[in-house]
Amino acid sequence: MISTARTRRALPLLAVAIAATLLGACQKSDDPRSIDRTDEIKRADAERIAAQAAAPAPADKPAEAPAASDVPELRIATLDGKTYDLAEHRGKWVVVNFWATWCAPCIKEMPELSALDAMREHIEVIGLAYEEIDKADMQAFLKQHPVSYPIAVLDVTDPPKSFDTPKGLPMTYLIGPDGKVVEKFLGPVDAKKLEDAIAKAGGPKPGEPAGQGGAGKNGSNEDDSSKDDSSKDDSSKGGPSGGHT
Repeated sequence: MISTARTRRALPLLAVAIAATLLGACQKSDDPRSIDRTDEIKRADAERIAAQAAAPAPADKPAEAPAASDVPELRIATLDGKTYDLAEHRGKWVVVNFWATWCAPCIKEMPELSALDAMREHIEVIGLAYEEIDKADMQAFLKQHPVSYPIAVLDVTDPPKSFDTPKGLPMTYLIGPDGKVVEKFLGPVDAKKLEDAIAKAGGPKPGEPAGQGGAGKNGSNEDDSSKDDSSKDDSSKGGPSGGHT
C-alpha cells in the first residue's frame, strides 16, 4: 500500500518533469546563433529597403531628337506640285532654308536668297516653311513676297529626320556638291555669308565662275566660261543686290 501511494504521488511530479523537459527542448531548438542570424537578415532587409526608399527614383531618359545627318536626305512635295529630291542636286551648293511667314528675319533674308538662286549658276535654294499653314495662304503670301526658288510646307509634327528640328527660325544649312553639310546657320543669313562659306569650303569665290575654285553645274571643275552660252558665266551676272524681280 505504501508503495502504491508513493507511486501515485510520483506521477504528478513525473508529468511536471516531462513537461519541463519538453518545454526545454522547444526552447533549445531556437538556437541562439539561429536567432542572431535571423535578426541579422531582418536588419539587412530593413536597411536595404530603407536605402531603396531613400534613393531617388531613376528619371526616365528623355527622348533624344535624331542628330542631323552628315549627308542629309530630303524628298518633299513643293508648293508647285513637283517633288524636290536633294539627292538629284548633287554637284551644286544647296541652301536649305527653314523659315516661316510669321518670322520677320526670315522674310528679310528671302530677297538675297532668291538672288543667289537666280544669279549664281552653282547655288540653289530650297525653302522649307516650318509652320502650320494651308496651301492657299502660302500662295497668297508668296504673291506678296515672290522668290525664285521652290517652297515646301513641312509637317511640323514630322519634320525631315536628316535635319535638326528647328528650335528657332530662320535656320539654314549649306550643302556641298558632294551632298555633305558644309555649315549650319542659326539666325539670318545673307549672300556674303553664304558665298564666304562656299569659298572657305573650296568653292567659287564671290563673282568667280562656277568652274573655278569648286564644282560647277555637274560637280565637275569645268570652267563655265568655256560654254557657248555666256549667260552661264557667273562673272557676267554681278553679285546679288538683295532682291530679285
